Amino acid sequence: MTDDLGTVLITGGASGLGAAVVDAVADAGGRPQVLDLHPPKRDVPHVTADLADTRATEAAVAELARTDGAPDAVVTAAGIDHPAPFDALDATDWERVVAVNLLGTAAVVRATLPHLKEHGGRIVTVASTLGLKAVPDATAYCASKFGVLGFSRALAAETAGRVAVTTLVPGGMHTAFFDGRDEQYRPPEDAKLNRPEDTAAAVLHALRQPAGCEIRELVVCHSEEGSWP
Repeated sequence: MTDDLGTVLITGGASGLGAAVVDAVADAGGRPQVLDLHPPKRDVPHVTADLADTRATEAAVAELARTDGAPDAVVTAAGIDHPAPFDALDATDWERVVAVNLLGTAAVVRATLPHLKEHGGRIVTVASTLGLKAVPDATAYCASKFGVLGFSRALAAETAGRVAVTTLVPGGMHTAFFDGRDEQYRPPEDAKLNRPEDTAAAVLHALRQPAGCEIRELVVCHSEEGSWP
């Protein structure tokens, strides 16, 4: 394995898993960059952007590359959810979940791929255990994360030998992701969930693989969490 992480662009780096990855990369000697709707807590190069707007996202990636240098790796940790029965969820809200989680991921990869191809960079996309297992009242989230998994597998096949692609499949974590939800959609206080910093350590493990060695898919969850298997 290699400890030279270089510059790592992290979407969703202002909170949750993304913020934990920012800390992990910085603490390991790498150079995190952040793309998020909000500024990150850590003082690192960043550009604010709404990942639901793919053109603005691509422009933000270009701005970061111009002002702080092109990334050596990308981690697409940005994600949202709006749980509700399908026929009770406004189409705008449903489509925004898919836009941020799936189309935003694709936009960031599209914008960074030319840089990553130049020097054999790495991509870690973030799916979910709900990209493998469907549950009620999560049609938008499941559709987007199933989509991330399919997108990532096809991307890995397309870029084999040029760009390393890992799909992270995390279970639930103790983050603000569940804040603001109706009670029925929030994990109970005693829920068995991972710490984001533990999942971030798995991201670093994927980024540190030697050239030619790739962790294609990586499931990381609490040993007693119910979304896996």
